[in-house]
Amino acid sequence: MKVSQRTVRLELAEPLRISRATMAARDAVWLSVEHRGRRGHGEVVSSAYHRLDTRTIEWQVAELALESGRFGDPESALDALCDGPPPGREPHPAVVAAWESALLDLVGKRTGTPVHRLLGSATAPAAVTARTIGITTPRQAAAQAARLVRDGFSLLKVKAGAADPEEDLLRVQAVRSAAPYARLLLDPNGAWPAAEAPTLLSRYADLGVEAVEQPIAPGDPEALARIAARSPLPVIADEDAVGFEDARRLAGRVHGINVKLAKCGGVGAALRIAELLAGSGTALMLGCLTASTLGIAPAVHLADRARWTDLDGHLLLAHDPWTGIGGTDGTVRASHRPGLGVAPVPPPDLGTAADRSAEAAV
Repeated sequence: MKVSQRTVRLELAEPLRISRATMAARDAVWLSVEHRGRRGHGEVVSSAYHRLDTRTIEWQVAELALESGRFGDPESALDALCDGPPPGREPHPAVVAAWESALLDLVGKRTGTPVHRLLGSATAPAAVTARTIGITTPRQAAAQAARLVRDGFSLLKVKAGAADPEEDLLRVQAVRSAAPYARLLLDPNGAWPAAEAPTLLSRYADLGVEAVEQPIAPGDPEALARIAARSPLPVIADEDAVGFEDARRLAGRVHGINVKLAKCGGVGAALRIAELLAGSGTALMLGCLTASTLGIAPAVHLADRARWTDLDGHLLLAHDPWTGIGGTDGTVRASHRPGLGVAPVPPPDLGTAADRSAEAAV
């Protein structure tokens, strides 16, 4: 197998402000695995919060390229993922997820099978996705909400965590007025003081918010579980639920867990968490980082397993360099085509595209 990588810059259509940072762009590394004339693809995006910079991604992908030499075909490499990384090598979960994505894409193309069928779903999943509204003025948030509803979105996620809690409340009130029939999720990204969370949850319940993600700072899952037990609306763990053991600790004690492939390690890990949560009283939410269609597609093939779907990372971009999962009308859809079912699109301006390419072949 031949493994190659390419690093590109993904620019957002407009900066996205959340409680801990404002983001205008991020790097993405595209990982491709080639075998007998066919290629499978995956994507890793850089993340300061997840301590994953571009150089680390590139180095770990190069390590995977060397490691791929011991596999004769992508099916063997995919099977080996179940056994974990070789001793002494622990790639970041996001890199593992991209490697798995590329292998699934390649195996699907080799066998003429869509990824969702490789994962056990007979029909192509389609799901209503949330669309994120960042921390902004109430007037701007209302305008965004009205536009999104006109475009077909029925589930909106409003970011919270401004220094003044009243500012967040005004923003949500404005969104509710502009989109009275939309379902609303709220995401403070851990910005609320634990002592204030119960009061704030009650106020947002009165505004018709459906659920709140990670209201308090991560690091104290017991406190999060206590808050969830008294909450008048569902509490979803995100930053406090990274992998399987975190999910096991919180299963049955919070109302939902936001599973992101980049933090848990890919679709195989996500399926194990979904199996763990089944029947526990804790629902599955599928989330994502800001990424292209290539990075979001693997999760879309799991969307039939989730109560909440928040797979809008590609919709935040000024230019999505891949296509194949839709979403602009409020619904993401897995393709019936073999593999991930995605395809590259030409960049809008080849003369200004800033990308760096590196290739490692075995």
